[in-house]
Amino acid sequence: GGGGGGGSAHGASALCKGWVTMGRCPDPDNCPLDHAPAEADEPDAPKQKANFATSGKLAEDANKVNGVVLKFSEPADAAKPSKHWRLYVFKGKETLEPYHVHRQSAYLLGRERRVADIPLDHPSCSSQHAVLQFRLTPKREADGRETRLVRPYVMDLGSTNGVYVNDARVDTQRYVELLEKDVLRFGYSSREYVILNADAATT
Repeated sequence: GGGGGGGSAHGASALCKGWVTMGRCPDPDNCPLDHAPAEADEPDAPKQKANFATSGKLAEDANKVNGVVLKFSEPADAAKPSKHWRLYVFKGKETLEPYHVHRQSAYLLGRERRVADIPLDHPSCSSQHAVLQFRLTPKREADGRETRLVRPYVMDLGSTNGVYVNDARVDTQRYVELLEKDVLRFGYSSREYVILNADAATT
């Protein structure tokens, strides 16, 4: 007799949970579920956007990732940047792979890999050390006009060993605006993170 047959059509509409929570499937070869495209910059389901504002439970869940409660919630002026910001990483004289930080409005940095968008592995760094937050804020131009631009900020989330911008330790729980070419350091790690706008790069 012959039986069997896969239920691939059945699982086609479901997203793989590992892909959604971790960004990668633990077993891609045998997983029957769909994986989102690697660079999904455009929202696929605008209908869902309406639900976020009305459901308190969704808002509560939005501040919890993989069962870990986040130490911050995004401000009302949070916005995804239109410029292509990069966070370049330097370890001594070695240049590591840069982080592309324009695809979402906030990036959590820390040692807790279940929630960190940018992992910090140095023992002096806290589990949720800092957040890189993009905010739509007013800026006064040279001619006196005010324009609203999406700009990067960093906030120390009460870390033990601090966040340093250009070698100056910043206050905790306060957003500090970052300017292009600012150098960030976390705890006692020697790694330096330089924020640059790829659109403005001329070198």
